[in-house]
Amino acid sequence: MTKGDKDQPELVRAALALENELARLQQEHRDLDAAIDALHQSPAPDLLRLQRLKKRKLQLRDRIAFIEDQITPDIIA
Repeated sequence: MTKGDKDQPELVRAALALENELARLQQEHRDLDAAIDALHQSPAPDLLRLQRLKKRKLQLRDRIAFIEDQITPDIIA
């Protein structure tokens, strides 16, 4: 058994962890989108809360993009 064979299960676990985190972040992003929409439609939206939700949503988008880059293999053409 080579060292590469021993690392394979660790790589699989790492990939699964990234995929799980990605799914969780995508769900949170969708939830924030719904919360922002609901807040926009309220008669007197809390602008500070709205701003915080949007900021969190942008942070999630950045983290999601980073994880997707980690999962997607680089293809050199």
